[in-house]
Amino acid sequence: MYRILLIAVITGLIATGAVFSQDESSSSLYEVPPLWLVDVPTAGTLPRGHYQIGTRIFPGGGAIGFTDIGLSNRLQLGVSYGAYQLISNDHPDWNPRIEFEIRFRIIDEMEMFPAVCLGFSSQGSGRWNTDLQRYTFKSRGFFGTVSRSFYFYEWTAGWHGGVNYSLENDVDGEKDLNVFAGFDATFKYNLALMLEYDAGINDDRSNPPDGVEQMAGKGRGYLNSSINWLFADNLELEFILKDLLINRRESATITREIRITYQDKF
Repeated sequence: MYRILLIAVITGLIATGAVFSQDESSSSLYEVPPLWLVDVPTAGTLPRGHYQIGTRIFPGGGAIGFTDIGLSNRLQLGVSYGAYQLISNDHPDWNPRIEFEIRFRIIDEMEMFPAVCLGFSSQGSGRWNTDLQRYTFKSRGFFGTVSRSFYFYEWTAGWHGGVNYSLENDVDGEKDLNVFAGFDATFKYNLALMLEYDAGINDDRSNPPDGVEQMAGKGRGYLNSSINWLFADNLELEFILKDLLINRRESATITREIRITYQDKF
């Protein structure tokens, strides 16, 4: 019951915050660059005293709630927790633990040099698989990423790239270092486009151990995209299309998700 109450409180804060926090002192999502594209991190961090709360809804009635706080202009901490079949008539399949994120931007973006960030995130995407001890889409684990912003006509855009080492490899034996890259662009009409490619080098094993559900990729990598709608200055709705290359062996369709994020400052 306390888990359901936790999800309800987070959802309530998102809804009420969008209505009652639109004053002159409130922060705006326009002012903070994206922290994530779809599943890959950028070199962005929340400014000191800023926070964001949100939820991510994925196939099977699953949902993950998350909270991030900027402890300084470079250091950010976050927690997340969720369940599969939370939005359904079935009993929720709760994730085994609360997941954590920490990131530190070691170099700010300069005129001729990108921003550089190091971090760790144990939160994956999709359903938790008990047999393989992993999420459908693995967590980043330890990661390093670089970001470079630029302007094109009236668009604000950025390039991002990095490497990561996931800790979700105890059963499938995938211990490779992974690479990823992505792009974001913010247009008029409060819309933004996110596009990313995760090479999936750490998730392409063709012969998983006997008796274990086959979840590895086909070696194509993961191509993901989303359209973000800034519904209000502090509230963003994100419509996600994942695995556009149909890389997952257990799936024959594109994965569709929704993410809602509310951001403000103390």
